[in-house]
Parts: sequence; structure tokens; C-alpha cells
Amino acid sequence: MTSNQPRPRTRLSLRSNSVHYDSLSTEQPDSDTPFMRTNPISQKRSYIAVAVLCYINLLNYMDRYTIAGVLLSIQNYFGIPDSTSGLLQTVFICSFMFLAPIFGYLGDRYNRKIIMIAGMIVWIITTLGSSFVKKSDFWVLVLTRALVGTGEASYSTIAPTIIGDLFTGTKRTLMISFFYIFIPVGSPALGGLGLLLLVFLIPDPPRGASENKGGATMERTTYIEDVKYLLKNRSFVWSSLGVTAMAFVTGALAFWTPTFLSRAQVTQGLRPPCKEEPCNPLDSYIFGAITVVTGIVGVFLGTYISKQLRDRLPNADPLICAVGMLSSSPCFFIAIILAATSIPATYTFIAIGETLLSLNWAILADILLYVVVPTRRATAEALQIMVCHLLGDAGSPYLIGAISDALLKYDQESPHWDFRRLEYSILLCPIIGILGGVFFFMTSLYIKEDRKAAELLNSGNNVLLDIF
Repeated sequence: MTSNQPRPRTRLSLRSNSVHYDSLSTEQPDSDTPFMRTNPISQKRSYIAVAVLCYINLLNYMDRYTIAGVLLSIQNYFGIPDSTSGLLQTVFICSFMFLAPIFGYLGDRYNRKIIMIAGMIVWIITTLGSSFVKKSDFWVLVLTRALVGTGEASYSTIAPTIIGDLFTGTKRTLMISFFYIFIPVGSPALGGLGLLLLVFLIPDPPRGASENKGGATMERTTYIEDVKYLLKNRSFVWSSLGVTAMAFVTGALAFWTPTFLSRAQVTQGLRPPCKEEPCNPLDSYIFGAITVVTGIVGVFLGTYISKQLRDRLPNADPLICAVGMLSSSPCFFIAIILAATSIPATYTFIAIGETLLSLNWAILADILLYVVVPTRRATAEALQIMVCHLLGDAGSPYLIGAISDALLKYDQESPHWDFRRLEYSILLCPIIGILGGVFFFMTSLYIKEDRKAAELLNSGNNVLLDIF
């Protein structure tokens, strides 16, 4: 080729960690495309946005576990067994799970603020409607619980990606920790305020703006291409399996622990069996208070440990998650065994176990944000949500209840056996917790390479190769 002939240009194809990144564009987008805007979000507005997102996250998780707090009363009111009680949580999680990929697809392509607003409107209406269900219309309660999942699917999928585009580095980790602290801490009357705050105070920053000024400039890709990219990302796959095990444990324990402890006290003769609603909600209050305190302590402790170790140990984050899962499982096992003899000891080990489990919440979100490129983060959040709920807490409350009902045939009259059959069912949780720890350990083997691959693609997305 002579020197005066034009050089042909081609896309830069990056291969790292068995992932073929072929979505890079050699053409500069028009100046009015969202990816080329300079980030207009001030630091003050970014902090306000995080505060609003945290507030709405609190409402979401308060609503998710409202049923668990009054489960005994619901069982008596509708006359339903353990397995049907677990179904109330299952239908909610299933709707959340199946809608998450849809919102993930939309969240990577359209205005995220508008999507969240629409989801919250549905959430407020259906949550309010579930308060007026009659005793003879149990199926209506099931339907409203399913529809409530719409709001959480739209919000939980998209909100972390907005935080990821507002902050980077250790500041992002801290903001994510504030957001996820409301999972253990987390009422329709307050939902209206959350909707107004979302409308007026939440921006939709350019995707990738915190890491790359002006945002990411990669071409639009198809959903299938996004999924293929994520399935080749080993850190994403293994951490998603770890989150699934964690969701199984937290979902089952959050739903059944108040009822389990109430039955334990009946067995010990500390209170009579509840035959008519409303039942004594004291165990729900105590368990809720423990969950709030241990959640706050665990999230901040996990964030602090991550911050101290991350620079010296590149795979510190998944190792912290592995240690948290593996060490919480014996605590939950001991708590379950001690429930028949000592309620205070049970609460103590539950508190220790929940603190260890809560180490993971903020770290897990941060892992996803830094091993996945910005324009695929909402899709990644959605797929992780779908998998962790499909194999995790969508089925665990129902499964625990079904096992408990299956054991009922051995003694249908004894309150003591009502406690024992639920005890034997819940013992499945520590076993799944150990499996989750193994999954996070596997994540630690690949996270260094996958993080570098994502950073390389994000920082080099305008690179051209000149070929003779």
C-alpha cells in the first residue's frame, strides 16, 4: 500500500478473560446523544439523589416483609397452612423476578427516572388495595402481592446503576452501602412522598459518567449480545450464584423466624397457642429490631473492611462475602437448635449471624458495578435479580412451609410438633449458606481479571486501530 493511499479503519476488538468485546464504535456519536453529554449533575444534587433512593429503598423492603410480621394473624384470618402462607411471598418474588429483566432491558436504553416513576405508581396503588381484601377473597390478596412486585422490579434494577453513574471509587462504595443498608432496615402512605421526591430530585446521569467523562460511547447492542457478554463474565456468574444462596437464606429466615420463635415460646410454655387473630406480634418486633441494628452494623463493617483490604488484596470483596456466608451458617444452625430451650440465646446467635450476613450487601452491588461495563449494568442487575429470586427467595418461604406441612402427618394435634416440624424445615438454611460461601470463593478467583477487562473496555472505547 502506498503512503498516499488512505488507511482503512476497523473496530478495536478486545479479548480479555475469554470475553470478546465487539461493541466498540469508531464513529463519534452526535453531540445530542445522551452518551456525549458532559455530566451536569452537581455533587450536592448527587448526594440528594442518593438520599431519595435510600428512602424509597426503605419503603420497598418494609413492604416486602410486612406479611412476615403479621403472618400468624393472616394464617388465622384466612385459615391457611404453612405452605400456602409461604406462597404469599413466593408470588411477590416471582412477579418481581420475571419483571426484572424487562426493566433491566429498558433501563439500559431509556430514561431510568421515568421507568422508576411508573413502577412506583403501580406499587402504591396495589399496596393500598391489598389492605381491603375480605376474608373470603384470599386469591385477591395473592394477586395484589404479585402486582406489588412491579414497583420493586423497576426500582431495584435501576437505582443502583444511577448511583454507579453518579460516583466512583471508594465514594461509590460508601453510597452503595447507604443504599443497601435499607434492605435489613426496610408503608404506602409514605410511598406518595417517595414518588414526589423521585420526580423532582432524581437525575438520569449519562451511563458511565462517573468513570468516563461524558459517559460511555459504546454502540447500542441487542439484548442477546448483552446476555452473552454477562454469561462469559465469570465474576458475574459466580457472584450471582452466591447472591442466590444468600437470597434463599435471608428470604426464608425473614419470612419464618417470627412464627418459628412464637411456636418455640409455646413449646416452652411461655405463651399459649394463638387461636384467633390478632396474634401477639412481639417476636416480629424483636426480630425486626435485631435485623435493623445488625443490618446497619454489618453493612458499614463490610464496607470498612473492604476499604481497608481492597488496595492490598484485589479479590478482597468476594473473600469478605465468602467469609460472611460461611461464618453465618453455624450461627444460624446454633440459633435454630437453641430455640427449644432458650429464646435469649437464640436471639443472640441470630444477631451474630445476621451481622455476618449483612457484611455482603453493599459489597455485592459494588462488585457488579465494577466488573460490568456501564451500558450493560441495568441488564446485569436484572439478570442477577431474576436468578437469585428464581432459585433463592422466590421458592424458599414456600419450600420451608411445604416441608413443614409434609411433616404434619406425623402429629396433627401437638403444638410441640408444630414447632419441631418448622425447626427441621428451617435447618435447610445453614446448608444453603455454606454453598453460597463456596460460590463467593469461586468469584474471588476471577474478579481481578474481570475488573481489569471492564475498565479497559470503558476507558478505551474510542480507540482506533490503523491497519496497513
